[in-house]
Amino acid sequence: MIIVSHILATIAVCDRIKIKNANTNLDIAFCPSSLLNSLMPLIHIPKSWEISEREVTPETIFMNRRRFVTSLIGVGLSASLLPLTGCNSNSESISQSTPGLNHIYPGLNRNPNFAQVDRSITEEDLATKYNNFYEYGGTKSIWQSAQRLPLDNWKVEVSGLVKNPRIYDLDDLEKKFPIEERVYRFRCVEAWAMVVPWVGFPMKLLMADVEPLSNAKFVRFTSFYDPKITKGPGILSQFYPWPYTEGLRIEEMANDLAFFATGIYGKSLPKQNGAPLRQVIPWKYGFKGAKSIVKIDFVENQPETFWHKISPNEYGFEANVNPEKPHPRWSQATERIVGPGSSFSWETRPTIVYNGYGEYVASLYA
Repeated sequence: MIIVSHILATIAVCDRIKIKNANTNLDIAFCPSSLLNSLMPLIHIPKSWEISEREVTPETIFMNRRRFVTSLIGVGLSASLLPLTGCNSNSESISQSTPGLNHIYPGLNRNPNFAQVDRSITEEDLATKYNNFYEYGGTKSIWQSAQRLPLDNWKVEVSGLVKNPRIYDLDDLEKKFPIEERVYRFRCVEAWAMVVPWVGFPMKLLMADVEPLSNAKFVRFTSFYDPKITKGPGILSQFYPWPYTEGLRIEEMANDLAFFATGIYGKSLPKQNGAPLRQVIPWKYGFKGAKSIVKIDFVENQPETFWHKISPNEYGFEANVNPEKPHPRWSQATERIVGPGSSFSWETRPTIVYNGYGEYVASLYA
């Protein structure tokens, strides 16, 4: 109890930890480094990539399924009548047990400039079941908790230093802006990586619609928050600076790569992946991408953001992928590619500066 009380009094960030005690199995989100060091014999710190072994749906099945669905639509079948299950029992269990995978984008075009990368697309079951979404917990297995997210009548308010403030619903966004698919590398600050086929539209199209004023230098993105629903990672969630916010320089938002995602794997975003609208900034670490966005503000000064406010020396505002700039507690020189089977079998690759997108973004930081 002394140890638990001591930790409860803490307001500094660290990895999720578990106190190993016969009577205690407590997940917490805050602890100071001095306390952590003193309690090392009692503490197990899981690696960020640790997950249980499970079978997954091969990416080839996803591709074959989408081609099959598209061909059926082409001969006149309504998309609403098509089954959303895959070609084996594993795919079927995903679509049945993961609400949100209920809308197929027919005739979806993959942007040829972002059609492939130097590695295989991550298997769908992993990309939709291995997630960081702190509003719903501090582990990677939050997909069930995230089903609490209410999506009915979702609105996204765009305001601040703009000529045309807007309030969009999801249909507005998908009708106003051309929807496309892009295959992007995704790099987490925790040194694991995926490749994901996102569905959505470039951020610069929304910017053109609202017309930022000349004194708008930054953009703040705010995620959905309701303490009864988004309960956070544990008993110290009340100390986090909710709601989750992130920010970009306006030049970053206008970059060709910056993307608003409304879908994944040819279907609408599952709740655990940030439904119904999330940021995708592929040259930055994943925490820069706000999920379940409800508000976008164009502002003059750099906004305070969720992780930067908690621990500015660990989570910088810029947060570009950089193998030569380690996180204070681990190296960024390599990354582990999330895949099937044990995490010990995952491939390790050298990290590429800007996550391999330097030709698009390096000039922003010259």
